[in-house]
Amino acid sequence: MIRAIAVIVALFCVAPALAQQKLPAGLDPENTLLIDTTQGRIVVKLRNDIAPKHAERIKTLAREKFYDNVPFHRVIAGFMAQTGDGQNGNGTGGSKYPDLQAEFSNVPYKRGIVGMARKGGNNNSANSQFFIMYADGPALNGQYTAIGEVASGMDVVDKIKKGSEMANGAVTDPDKIVRIQVAADAK
Repeated sequence: MIRAIAVIVALFCVAPALAQQKLPAGLDPENTLLIDTTQGRIVVKLRNDIAPKHAERIKTLAREKFYDNVPFHRVIAGFMAQTGDGQNGNGTGGSKYPDLQAEFSNVPYKRGIVGMARKGGNNNSANSQFFIMYADGPALNGQYTAIGEVASGMDVVDKIKKGSEMANGAVTDPDKIVRIQVAADAK
């Protein structure tokens, strides 16, 4: 009995360390997202150094399980894959929290950069939705808040079902986020 308890305690203590060991080198578990999708895992390094309010919002929503089972509702081949509408699932919703003020930086929008989506031309309307770049998008530089970059799993991003060009990237029967975890909390 005592041995069984010792094994359970050891597993409980080692599990978080094992989750952290699987991270690419140099990542801070508190500022790393594990995005499990229907296509596999994407690991994102959050840039809390340039967008602290946006990074905190994504972590808060992940911890509240807001992103669980949320579709990649807008996916444009050669451009980006957008998700994060845990309210409506179609790109029209946000979260229970207020919109965020822009935190623009000089980080160039290139393949693997994660940016916050916003409503129309309102720079201060980012809320819960984000996108991952498939390719360089210099027209977005300084226009959207960059919140991170893919540290591993771009092959997974590449597999996400693309939307119709005729429908501005809207996806029929889309791939989904199964769950997002902050790596420090991973189980």
